Amino acid sequence: MASSDPMDILLKHDKWATGQILHACASLTPEQFHRKFEMGPGSLHNVLLHMISAQRGWTDALNGREFRPLMDPNPPRSVDELVKMHEEIADEFAATARKFPVDDTIKRDRGGKVYTFTRGAVITHVTTHGMHHRAQCLNMLRHVGVSPLPPTSVVEWMRLVDTPQ
Repeated sequence: MASSDPMDILLKHDKWATGQILHACASLTPEQFHRKFEMGPGSLHNVLLHMISAQRGWTDALNGREFRPLMDPNPPRSVDELVKMHEEIADEFAATARKFPVDDTIKRDRGGKVYTFTRGAVITHVTTHGMHHRAQCLNMLRHVGVSPLPPTSVVEWMRLVDTPQ
């Protein structure tokens, strides 16, 4: 049955859409995957690693754990390594998001300043952050000649994956 819960939609779509980008990258040459662009973190590899790393950091924050630093793009990871990392971290993020009430607050220290966020705001941020960077990835994929581009929108996800039975 199709989901109508906004959090369920955000979490499931986010994992699926990033997986679509990773799947499209699997057929690229290393040169295409690491090609530098004047946007975002600079390459498909770096954008995807940034997304995965940021989601891991916010998962730490939601769990009240010490924040693990962002992952360094060197040494580079293969698409298969990124797929494995993405699946594990997206699953942990989704489980953590569902574990606590969305109106609970968390505190996060950034550069010596403490910020307070609701869990719902963090979940929304992580999923919209992913959408922002997937748009960069789609543009990069277009520039390296991928056609057709992978489906990534919520409507495409609903049509292809989360359709009513």
